Amino acid sequence: MFASSNPVARSEYMQKHQIRRMRLETRRRSLTVACIEHITSRMVRVTFTSNELVDFSSPAHDDHIKVFFPAQGEQQNLRDFTPRAFDVDAGTLVVDFALHEDGPSMQWVSSVQVGETIEIGGPRGSTVVPDDFDWYLLVGDETALPAIGRRVEELRIGVPVTTVITIADAAEKQVWQTPASWNPIWILRNETTADDVSVLRTSLADCSMPPGDGMVWIAAETSVARAVYEHMLNDRHHPRAWIKAAGYWTRDHSNSHERIGD
Repeated sequence: MFASSNPVARSEYMQKHQIRRMRLETRRRSLTVACIEHITSRMVRVTFTSNELVDFSSPAHDDHIKVFFPAQGEQQNLRDFTPRAFDVDAGTLVVDFALHEDGPSMQWVSSVQVGETIEIGGPRGSTVVPDDFDWYLLVGDETALPAIGRRVEELRIGVPVTTVITIADAAEKQVWQTPASWNPIWILRNETTADDVSVLRTSLADCSMPPGDGMVWIAAETSVARAVYEHMLNDRHHPRAWIKAAGYWTRDHSNSHERIGD
């Protein structure tokens, strides 16, 4: 509870940590593949170019765009992906694709060539978390790596940020350049038979955060993200307003984006 007789100080405190939801203009854009890079054995980075990116906007690190993959028969294949990086002046957009079970996105990324075109839509909206917290905790699996990497890179100088991420093996670790004080915790599935919920809860139970106000962000398979959200809320008693969680995929292999706890 904030206690002060100074109205200016009280006003400044109440303005802190204001998470804003923004609506963005939704439009389809046609992009051309400019570069394809395997940043790990299970992560492919594709750089797109287009003069239609001149007004592209993605204010939040966990925004998602719709990628329109080639239709199979009469079925339109849409999947959600994070804008990993973009430069409107250069007309470029970077998207990282986590390789997993076969599907429209995997079929496309495994055979795509420089010069091919594809369409995207959005982002339709953003939930912007201000960089005014005392510390950050980012939790996820491979599908969350693009959003986590972008957030770590964008945080301010010196702010503590801990990332707790489950990956297939050590070769999937990524290194990000950041001015923040970054503490990476990688959980390797090839070292344990436990599921993601168990290993994440165990790791988080052993993880002590700095004093002050902290923002917790979670993204993984939907049931995993929900379990971690409930752990932070009910077991760790973290303020509900300062936890943001989403299911990035489900065990039926769908790629739908589901907000949790809103």
